[in-house]
Amino acid sequence: MNQNIRTILFDLDGTLINTNDLIIESFKHTFDYYGLNFTHEEIITFNGPPLRETFKMIDQVRAEEMIATYREHNLLNHDNYVTPFPHVVETVQELEKHGFNLGIVTTKMEKSVDKGLAITGLRPYFQTIITLDDVNNAKPHPEPVIKAMKELQGEPESTLMIGDNSHDIEAGHNAGVLTAGVSWAQRGETFLQQFKPNYMLKDMRELLDLVLEKS
Repeated sequence: MNQNIRTILFDLDGTLINTNDLIIESFKHTFDYYGLNFTHEEIITFNGPPLRETFKMIDQVRAEEMIATYREHNLLNHDNYVTPFPHVVETVQELEKHGFNLGIVTTKMEKSVDKGLAITGLRPYFQTIITLDDVNNAKPHPEPVIKAMKELQGEPESTLMIGDNSHDIEAGHNAGVLTAGVSWAQRGETFLQQFKPNYMLKDMRELLDLVLEKS
């Protein structure tokens, strides 16, 4: 239990909402369109960093075209795939009821973030949302975490960053805040443990046990 935590920042994809299948299908669609072959395991490793970083690594010349192809497919098929992970909505509702400062820190752009929050009903519970559009440096740089924390008037020692990928944990460490991984991460709990999060959540409801005083 850590009753000092008052500000809680969440990654979005893979942490609060399940976009894994959508992301994989969007990558597959893009790679098929450009005649590229990647295994399912390789595609999973592309889930997390900003799209520009991933596609420039694959093809510097066609990166921007590939991003556009990916986003078109992703937005068109978004609502057919995206759902909240188990117990996310009720946990976030409970945290808001207890007066926690809640924010989202994501490497996605605002348009797709808005779609995900709308279809899952999560938008009303967050006082700040930091997207790729709002920063100069994406996670694992500390800028997005620090920006969200400051907007919520939080302090590092009472702020927790929760995510499903390495860059979430590293951004939290780099910003000097507490960190938590989620065991439902697509790359698995063992992968996340390498980055030494302060906590590991096996169920989102465990967050309530962590931050709320027992009655």
